[in-house]
Amino acid sequence: MSSNSHRGGSFYGDAAPYRSREGLSTRAVAASDEIQLRIDPVADLDDEITGLRGQVRKLKNVAEEIGTEVKYQRDFLERLQMTVIKAQAGVKNNLRRLNKSIIQNGSNHIVHVIVFALVCFFLVYFWSKMSRK
Repeated sequence: MSSNSHRGGSFYGDAAPYRSREGLSTRAVAASDEIQLRIDPVADLDDEITGLRGQVRKLKNVAEEIGTEVKYQRDFLERLQMTVIKAQAGVKNNLRRLNKSIIQNGSNHIVHVIVFALVCFFLVYFWSKMSRK
């Protein structure tokens, strides 16, 4: 701003203010190519503050709901993780039992096959001896 605008008692000079709807006012200054603009701080600030308070309350409620949902989801995931750990332990135990059973029964099967082969061999041997006589 130029130093010409400081004449008189006030900063804006002696010009009467022209108010607009938005709370802005213009004042004429000494130089014709300059316009001073002053924002009226009282215009609609109470409504703006009330609106902001309402929005802050809504955001606070949303944040609390998000926090509650996060706690619920965390508890759910912890329970799910415990269930998966128990299921893994059960599957591991069952696989161990199954492998043990396969080893035992597999050995029995091999013994049965060997015994069957021996019986067949002796049957064929005795049959061949009987048929020569």
